[in-house]
Amino acid sequence: MAVNAVSFLELLRSTRESTPTFDDAIEAAGLSADTLWKEWASLQGYDYRTSVAMDEIDGSLIPRIPISFCKTHLLLPLGISETENSKLLLVLCGAPSAFRALASLSLLLFGSPESPTGIKPVLVSQTVLYTLINNAYERFGQAETGHILDSAEEEADTFSDLLSIQETVDLLDARDDAPIIRLANSILSQAVRQKASDIHLEPFEEEVKIRYRLDGVLYNVLSIPQKLKAGIISRFKLMANLNIAEKRLPQDGRIRIRAAGRDVDIRVSTIPVRHGERVVLRILEQGTLLLPLSDIGFAPNDLNQVNRMITLTSGIILVTGPTGAGKTTTLYAVLNTINSPDKNIITIEDPVEYQLRGIGQIQVNPRISLTFASGLRSILRQDPDVILIGEIRDTETAEIAIQASLTGHLVFSTLHTNDAPSAMTRLIDMGVEPFLISTSVRAVLAQRLVRKICPSCREPYHPGPDQMARLEITPDLLPDGVLFRGNGCPSCLETGYKGRQGIYELFVLDEEIAHLVNTRADAGTLREAGRRKGMQTLLDDGRRKVLEGITTIEEVLRVAQSEISAD
Repeated sequence: MAVNAVSFLELLRSTRESTPTFDDAIEAAGLSADTLWKEWASLQGYDYRTSVAMDEIDGSLIPRIPISFCKTHLLLPLGISETENSKLLLVLCGAPSAFRALASLSLLLFGSPESPTGIKPVLVSQTVLYTLINNAYERFGQAETGHILDSAEEEADTFSDLLSIQETVDLLDARDDAPIIRLANSILSQAVRQKASDIHLEPFEEEVKIRYRLDGVLYNVLSIPQKLKAGIISRFKLMANLNIAEKRLPQDGRIRIRAAGRDVDIRVSTIPVRHGERVVLRILEQGTLLLPLSDIGFAPNDLNQVNRMITLTSGIILVTGPTGAGKTTTLYAVLNTINSPDKNIITIEDPVEYQLRGIGQIQVNPRISLTFASGLRSILRQDPDVILIGEIRDTETAEIAIQASLTGHLVFSTLHTNDAPSAMTRLIDMGVEPFLISTSVRAVLAQRLVRKICPSCREPYHPGPDQMARLEITPDLLPDGVLFRGNGCPSCLETGYKGRQGIYELFVLDEEIAHLVNTRADAGTLREAGRRKGMQTLLDDGRRKVLEGITTIEEVLRVAQSEISAD
């Protein structure tokens, strides 16, 4: 689309004088902002970029400019281009307001309204620019936690800043707060950046240890001196709207923050210990659990069976495993797969970790007698097609869930058992009649999470016979005679692992297994029956992922050690 330069300049003039933003002017003219911006770049001889790599950004320039300035004026310094005759400061611009702020940008960077190098605008779309701003300040703009800690120690006797909680802003914007606030923000933003699932603040006699749980394993990241203990713990309690004066009783709260443009919910739990209060913050980043079933590690045959099971109109499907095994991720993936306008899906959870669009979610609240059992009774009066019960904790909930499945509802829930067949014996131990279990339960999925080998430092090696024997790997199974492991690099914090994936055991009930359940067969007998029918155990699936170079023998044994004794 050709655009007349004069009409465009008129549009810019109206933007300055009467329209709040460039986008408003574009909308009023019925034009595409990106199309017009790109066309104007061509008319004026400016470069227009559809994408910019993070490696192109000069990280030394970012800390000198507040992120709020970049977002307000829609600009970001890219770097300095040097030629034989001149130097040019390259600035990414997403709207006309960026041009009007170039002098201010130069003042922030060089202390003068006129750049000693000259300025060259590079135009990009606003969408691209916002993403670059968030990523750049996440990567380059956040002050190191250790440096912030030094500042906090210098002002350790002044904690009046703790008593005011400002409205929620992006943590990367909070650059000028008092040291304790900046220290707390830095701890949170670094945890989000490193994709930690939990932050532990553990007080001891002379210090407070800060640990992050990364890919299921805790790592020490920082030690805070004793004189800062009261300040940092009080800060987190205030952010979670907890009573900072109450140090004798456990408390639970919630923090909602933005970090690098991402919405993050944090569950906060405090308990009194000998040297103060122990605080654990569980990080729940919106969108991280919304994965498709095909991306969470199912073997092709198991994926086909799971897809068949979740389209049933009635019955119970259980997911089992210890806390932190990824059960919620799997169930949310299932709900996302089957969610459609013609289905009424209702969940009851404790807590509701992530919001699912188009699905009714109920938060358990025992203080007002809203339990899994009472909530489930109410759900049945809401004409549901699919019900998710966060956990079957007692006989009453189990019996209501079974009755719901027998009256034409598809029910998903979780149990804490070591393997899939043990779910049958667990329900019987809870007092559920075996014939009800055999007629309602369609399948049980046991799972664990294993850490994946870091792709940046992945290397082949020749495993020893003893090591292979631990996972029953024979030489003829080895591809090219080697397995893989991570050597450790900065990308994976020298651990050799980055990210996690599930290993699974799918136990499907057929007539033979249903008969065994009716006779109260033990878990070992049920397991053998399942294996005769082709069930892959957790160790089998772990072995497959080791041979495919996804994880290591040690990692599979770490999470599924109990399976060896069960076999």
